[in-house]
Amino acid sequence: MYAVGIPMETHGDLHRTKQKEITFRQSIGLNSHTHHCTAMFFTPLFSLSPLLLLLALLPSTPAKDHLSFTFNNFKAASRNLTLDGIAECTSSGLLALTNGTRQENGHAFFPTPFPFKPSPNASVSSFSTSFIFSIIADYPTLSGHGIVFIVAPARGLPGALPSHWLGLFNETNNGKSTNHVVAVELDTIYSSEFQDINDNHVGIDINGLHSVAFKAAGYYSNGRFQNLSLISEKAMQVWVEYDGGKKEMNVTMAPVHLPKPSTPLLTLSKDLSPILNQTMYVGFSSSTGSVPTSHYILAWSFKMNGSADGFDFSQLPKLPRIGPKKVSRLLTIGLPLSFVLIFGVLSGVVYYVRRKRKFAEVLEDWELDYGPHRFKYKDLYIATKGFKEKGLLGCGGFGRVYKGVLPTSKIEVAVKILSHESVQGMKEFVAEIISIGRLRHRNLVQLLGYCRRKGELLLVYDYMPNGSLDKLLYDQPSCTLNWRQRFRVIKGVASGLFYLHEEWEQVVVHRDVKASNVLLDGELNGRLGDFGLARLSNHGTDPQTTNVAGTLGYLAPEHTRTGKATTSTDVYAFGAFLLEVVCGRRPIEPRAAAEDLVLVDWVFSFWRRGEVLRTIDPKLGSEYVMEEVELVLKLGLMCSDSEPAARPKMRQVVEYLEGDIPLPELKLMGISAAGLTFAQREGFYNFALSSSMENASSHSSSVPGSLLFGGR
Repeated sequence: MYAVGIPMETHGDLHRTKQKEITFRQSIGLNSHTHHCTAMFFTPLFSLSPLLLLLALLPSTPAKDHLSFTFNNFKAASRNLTLDGIAECTSSGLLALTNGTRQENGHAFFPTPFPFKPSPNASVSSFSTSFIFSIIADYPTLSGHGIVFIVAPARGLPGALPSHWLGLFNETNNGKSTNHVVAVELDTIYSSEFQDINDNHVGIDINGLHSVAFKAAGYYSNGRFQNLSLISEKAMQVWVEYDGGKKEMNVTMAPVHLPKPSTPLLTLSKDLSPILNQTMYVGFSSSTGSVPTSHYILAWSFKMNGSADGFDFSQLPKLPRIGPKKVSRLLTIGLPLSFVLIFGVLSGVVYYVRRKRKFAEVLEDWELDYGPHRFKYKDLYIATKGFKEKGLLGCGGFGRVYKGVLPTSKIEVAVKILSHESVQGMKEFVAEIISIGRLRHRNLVQLLGYCRRKGELLLVYDYMPNGSLDKLLYDQPSCTLNWRQRFRVIKGVASGLFYLHEEWEQVVVHRDVKASNVLLDGELNGRLGDFGLARLSNHGTDPQTTNVAGTLGYLAPEHTRTGKATTSTDVYAFGAFLLEVVCGRRPIEPRAAAEDLVLVDWVFSFWRRGEVLRTIDPKLGSEYVMEEVELVLKLGLMCSDSEPAARPKMRQVVEYLEGDIPLPELKLMGISAAGLTFAQREGFYNFALSSSMENASSHSSSVPGSLLFGGR
């Protein structure tokens, strides 16, 4: 089950002879190590066994020093590993790095350091490891966030964060050369921040989470690449090998029980000597995000200067049973003999279901293809405790939102109820909902699925515990977001919009970017949500919207005129959002003077006088970074240009916010009052004013409901 061999620098025949006995014992399976094995090197000379004396007479041939260990399971391994976070060794023999808890991480290290170099200035020696893993999530198509094999200078990773940081680094130490960390990540979440290729990839990381080599998870068989899903809940084996002579690292993977493929998945030609110290620790890290996930290691072997040992598959632990419970054996055997009884029970169930009209759903043949994306109304009814007012999270022009806990998976969700009687093309509309449900980005609220019942359409989202940004900006919150938190939210929403516009397989126009649709997770990260109005199109084509949809103050002037929504109209709404977050004012302020009604006009008037910093939200006080605030305000004005061609793309917006490219001076951009103030010229002023006054008591002014679903 568990074996370990540890080298020792010796001075004299006694130690060399003792080492021969250790090596011989291991080769014939007499290894008796169950704890750290260093104590056996101090056996007095007079206690040498006859076997040891016989070995002493053999010719002394130099053996290649190596360290190795093998865990065929982890039933008795907790004392041989250093665990922290939520990692544990289960009674069944699994090393559980996470246990389904949200926003947590777990680490497991072999407690003894390994000599990766013969001396401090020498080259890194060859090493090899192999392990078998499985990832099991509560929701079949979602997971978070992956498993990482680590070579690190210490046991444990202080300050490491969960979620997309994988329990490895944080925002202050990511990418620093002083980390001295080499890792192989099995990543199941797409993070544009780290230039991930998808949400199912393998990468080699050096001192940070920007992988220096990466590829979609899979293996080669007979020269053909076979895809593997890391969250398939199936056991898979990984081999990581570094050749100290060639200065080359190979990563290979395959389904468990298949032999190791001859062609590696990843190859990195790089000398690790400047990165790794003389002695290093090896171990694993894993983390969870919003979706409860369990990350398991079933077996693990490691060796210096050699190939890691294989596993005894008969000793592998069993994974937790997944899927629905099997039908009772008694029922299976007795079914033919109890046909009449079963028929009566089924008839009673049918009769009972027919009486439960409040759980009736609309289900058409074409919806059968959507499988797990279709929720049962009864499950949502139970999850929200009957849609009681106590669980109401919000109410607006698009419907009511309730908090719920799904009865089977225990996942916290937000359920939005919409009226769909006026929706044309329901089949196409639901198809778009399912497509949007495949979006994977850490700054987007995950749309889990839908349900239809009578005149209602129910959308099921991931629950965000800190609610909407709108409430924290305006509704007299108990705490005020500081500038650092606001700036992080701004960059997060920008990253999410960039993903929607350019990085996903289709172009997604959100059509309703605003503060009330930006939700905050447990760490106050901004996530763009509410895709009820979103439209999809292929890259290189234009979305075919024909009616105005969105919220006053965020609507681009060309959208109010033509009804056509594009990525550029999203950028305009994002510009209003930027100004709103910095200034703490709504895009249309009904209580303001007529000349200050529109926020962008108000900010522009201060910028023109050279006093743009006077528009900052007074609640921020003096605790802000002036350069960042000025950057956001000017960027908000650029995005609010009435000419679509003058607005930046979201790719440029992200680069401006990250400081990758400098923001051009607004004067050089040719922005003027005529370019920003569109209200009177477009005939929008009176419409905005009257609508805003009528809705002064509400949180936002929305376009009338009859227009919301037009053109779908």
